[in-house]
Amino acid sequence: MMNQHAQLQKENVMRKIRVEKINLNLGVGGSGDKLDKALKLLEKITGRKPVAVATKKRIPTWGLRPGLQIGARVTMRGKKAESLLGNLLKAVDSKMKESSFDDAGNVSFGIAEYINIPGVKYDSEIGIIGFEVAVTLQRPGFRVKRRRMMQRKVGRKHRITHAEAIAFMKERFGVHVE
Repeated sequence: MMNQHAQLQKENVMRKIRVEKINLNLGVGGSGDKLDKALKLLEKITGRKPVAVATKKRIPTWGLRPGLQIGARVTMRGKKAESLLGNLLKAVDSKMKESSFDDAGNVSFGIAEYINIPGVKYDSEIGIIGFEVAVTLQRPGFRVKRRRMMQRKVGRKHRITHAEAIAFMKERFGVHVE
C-alpha cells in the first residue's frame, strides 16, 4: 500500500516543479552613466527591455532620496527563461552553494562578470559588470496565493522545500551543490 502511494506521488502532475520566472537584478547605486550601462547590459543578455529601479526611502548618508533610479532589472518567463538559466549556470560552472536555496523554492546566485556567459562578448562601452540572478520555482496550483478573488495559502505539503529545490536544480540543470 505504501509503495503504491509513493508511486502515485511521483506520477502526480500537480507535484512537478517548474521554473516560474527568472529575475536579473543589477544595482549601480546611482543614476546617470552607470545606470545606462546596466540597462544596456541587461538588454544585451536577455533581448528584453529592462526597467530602472527607483528608491523608496531617504537615506541621507548614502545620498539616496525617494524616486532616485539606482538599479535595473528584467524578468524572464517560459522557455526563454529556462534556456537563459542554462547559459547563466554555465557562467558559474554549474556550481552553487547550499545557502543559495531558500525554504520557499527560490534560488539566487551572482555572476561576477557578464563575459563569463557563453555567447556574450565584451563591450567596451559597458565595461565589466556583475549582476544577481533570482530564480523562482513553482508547482501547478501556486496561483491560489496570487489570484484576485478567493486568495488562499498554498498548503504545507504542496510547498517546495529546500531539498526539493536542490534536487530539481540537480536533475534539470545538472547543478553541483557544495
